[in-house]
Amino acid sequence: MRTGGVLKLALLFSIVSFLVFFTIQLLDINIDFNLGKIFVRLDSSENESSKAPRYKCGVSKPCPEGHFSFKMASGAASVVGPKICFEDNILMSGVKNNVGRGINIALLNGRSGELIKTGIFDMWGGDVNNLITFLKTITDGTVVMIASFDDAATKLSDDAKKLIFELGSTSINSLGFRDNWIFVGGKGIKTKSPFEQVSPMSWVL
Repeated sequence: MRTGGVLKLALLFSIVSFLVFFTIQLLDINIDFNLGKIFVRLDSSENESSKAPRYKCGVSKPCPEGHFSFKMASGAASVVGPKICFEDNILMSGVKNNVGRGINIALLNGRSGELIKTGIFDMWGGDVNNLITFLKTITDGTVVMIASFDDAATKLSDDAKKLIFELGSTSINSLGFRDNWIFVGGKGIKTKSPFEQVSPMSWVL
C-alpha cells in the first residue's frame, strides 16, 4: 500500500514536472518570437530615422522661410522632355503630357505660388506670334518659369526676345539652335534673374 502510494506520487510529480517544463518551453518560444518582432521594428525605425530628409521637389536643402522651393530640368535633345517642379508639385513634365518642342512656360502667382497657366510654343515649326501674345498677357507680380526642349531659338524674333529680356533674362539674346535653357524670372522684376542657365547640354536648376 505504501509502495503503491509512493509510485503514484512519483508519477504525479513526473507529470507535473513535464507540464511545467512544457509550459516554460512554450513561454520561451513566445517570448523569443515577440522579442524578434520588437527587434525587427526597432531596426526598421532606425533605418527610417537614418534616411536623409527629403525636401520639396527633391532639392538638397530646405528653402528659407517665406521662399518658394522649385526644381527644373531642360529637355535632353529631342528625347526626354523638360520638367518643372514648384513647391513639390510637378507643373510640367513628359509624364503629365503637357510639354513639347520649343519653349515650355509655367506662370505662377508671385505671392501665393498658385499656378496660373502653362504654355508650349514650337520655335521650329510654330508661329512666334503665339509666344508674343502669351508673353504680353503676363501681369506684374507673376513668376515665369521657362524650360526649353529640342530647339527653342530658331523662330525667336526680336520682339519675343525683348519681352523675355524684360522678365530678367540675360541669355535670351545669345540663345542658339538646340541650346538647353532654363530660366525663372518675373514680370516687373527690377534686376536680372539669378536663376538662368544655358548650355549645349541638359541643365537642372
